[in-house]
Amino acid sequence: MGHLLMVESWVGSMSRLLPRAIREGGHEFTFLTRDLHHYLRAAPEGTAHPLLAARNIVTADTNDMETLLPHIERLHSALRFDGVITSCDYYLPTAARIAARLGLPGPTERAVAAACRKDATRRALADAGLPGPRFALCPDWATAAEAARDLGYPLVFKPVDLCAGMYVRKVADESELAGAYRALADFPVNARGQRREAVVLLEELLEGPEVSVETVSFAGTSHVVGVTDKSVSGAPAFIETGHMFPADLPEEFAQAAADTALRALDALGLDGLVAHTEVKLTADGPRVVEVNPRPAGNRITELVRHVTGIDLTAACVDVALGLAPDLTARETGLRSAAIGFLVPQAPGTLDAIDGADGLDDEPGVLETHLARPGTTVKASGSNNDYLGHIMAADPDGPGARDRVERLLAGLCPRMVKPCP
Repeated sequence: MGHLLMVESWVGSMSRLLPRAIREGGHEFTFLTRDLHHYLRAAPEGTAHPLLAARNIVTADTNDMETLLPHIERLHSALRFDGVITSCDYYLPTAARIAARLGLPGPTERAVAAACRKDATRRALADAGLPGPRFALCPDWATAAEAARDLGYPLVFKPVDLCAGMYVRKVADESELAGAYRALADFPVNARGQRREAVVLLEELLEGPEVSVETVSFAGTSHVVGVTDKSVSGAPAFIETGHMFPADLPEEFAQAAADTALRALDALGLDGLVAHTEVKLTADGPRVVEVNPRPAGNRITELVRHVTGIDLTAACVDVALGLAPDLTARETGLRSAAIGFLVPQAPGTLDAIDGADGLDDEPGVLETHLARPGTTVKASGSNNDYLGHIMAADPDGPGARDRVERLLAGLCPRMVKPCP
């Protein structure tokens, strides 16, 4: 039995999947957080949050490394951890640093830090010779305006240290760039109370379908589990509206995406982790969008498990403990699995979602989750504000996405508009 230190967590699916994988693997965990109520508020009504299954719950300032590291060392001497883990992007560098300090398995601090900073990733990939978009790092508005004129519109505007697509925008001219810049300036601290970097990344807009490559790296070898496709809408934002595994691609395209992801992992020096690398399939070949040094979100790990039997969340637990992961594919009777998200079109309060009756009984449906009436709805332009999802599978071929999209098309959210 292994004992993991879990440093914070997302409050979505990974806050349930990761504790489950730890428990099913015969292990246990201590949960470390600066604000336990952040998670308790996210628990489904009438149920205990899965993170409460921790052997211990420790409250400490996870944003203050100077006081946190000595505190963790004292905890380690008493509790004896075998690995460090997190699902939350904002604490991936923290987990890597703690593991290094305690001499436990895991990717290097430097590699994780580079993968979690979009500008550092761009530089590392460029230094390794991977083709990518032209880009510029901009510490202030004057630099951004000049860089944009040099690069040429349209561009992608990206914060270097946020996730879930927050404040990422396509900008077509200087006026839109200024608007994106102003909006980001009003968000100086991220959702976990960490002060953001003021710099932004401007990138040449990449055209083409986007996929993600799911990998597991252990003992110096990276294994490609498969390639997932992605649908995006919400322009000028880039909101993920659905995924299907495996991607319905010609084999040579899937292989090219996989090879590109492996080169990116190697360029960053990432090992001892599960990764989710996003790739654009452009007319000039695959181009890396970003490298995420953690399992995929949006329940992609569950799509993979339904089709292949491979549990990427369990693999994440294994490699965090220094154990060889089980990546043996098994027959599941399914050839594709997809998820689609119900994206709000306007803010307000949810009155009802028409068309939801009988969804769970539809052929191929694996799971559904829809927001309850009374839910406060935001339309923030990121992947954080869905009204729910539908997951479905196809036993015969790549038809899972069509099933999901057909069912989503039958849903109609009714909103109570906020008072002016």
